[in-house]
Amino acid sequence: MVSEVGSALDHFARDAAVQRVVLCGAGERAFCAGGDVRWLYDRGRAGEYEAQSAFFREEYRLNARIHRYAKPYVSLIDGLVMGGGVGLSLHGSHRVATEKAAFAMPEVGIGFFPDVGATYALPRLPHRVGVAFAATGLRASGADMAALGLATAYVPRDRLPDLTAALERPGDASAIIGEFAAPAPPSALLAQAPMIETAFAQADAGRIAAALEATGTEFALRLRDMMAKASPTSLDIALRQMQIGGNLSFEEAMRVEFRIVSRVCRANDFYEGVRAALVDRDNLPQWAPRPDTAEIDRYFAALDGADLSLEGDAL
Repeated sequence: MVSEVGSALDHFARDAAVQRVVLCGAGERAFCAGGDVRWLYDRGRAGEYEAQSAFFREEYRLNARIHRYAKPYVSLIDGLVMGGGVGLSLHGSHRVATEKAAFAMPEVGIGFFPDVGATYALPRLPHRVGVAFAATGLRASGADMAALGLATAYVPRDRLPDLTAALERPGDASAIIGEFAAPAPPSALLAQAPMIETAFAQADAGRIAAALEATGTEFALRLRDMMAKASPTSLDIALRQMQIGGNLSFEEAMRVEFRIVSRVCRANDFYEGVRAALVDRDNLPQWAPRPDTAEIDRYFAALDGADLSLEGDAL
């Protein structure tokens, strides 16, 4: 899919007759919610690390291409959008969410980390909600997505077919979407913003968990429990991403993510997390002990001669 989308974007960029790109999911359950995890697990278990690296190079280059694509890029998000699906949608110019949309980056729960541009995008969300997404896997509804800027427009599902058809006609993409947009319902997540901002401003996972526990609300304790189930290594990586990502360009963020993924795919917790969630399904991962600061630093260090290159990619 990554290869096919990339090839299509190359073709559309050169075709003067193409005014915009519209991306939608097949079926009603999801826009796109990953699907690559088991393949990556199998490659790693077989020691095929170069195959993993080749996939991530191509995927991350596609994320960067979407971010800087010269033509309007419209994602119609109806259903789940997680993992790789976030990379396909969040970085485009127009992001439409329905009442059935559900956004999440749950990677820390399987020993991975929020990638596909999350290092750039999540720290830029208001009220440190992006930090909460990265550290817990918390879901956002379509209304939440609109309130937080994850979506640029809210369109009810029953109007989506007409919007899709209208986007095939000439005209300004924003104006066409505006014809079908509706006010989003109140965001339940935004109502929790003061608590989230205070708790996730803390310096490390332990202090965040303590702040959530001290708050004592059902929602705060649920976030605490979600963090407690995550890989300690993944959690510390994610929090470091959120600390540095707001000062990185998109291209710099993608290079950082490639450095991290090159090491995560050779470490214990990703394979243990996938085993527990998708292979044996016992939901009892045996995580590695919490790493020290120097070990986390190594995940972010430059790769000798192997850093991700984004030069020369077509728009």
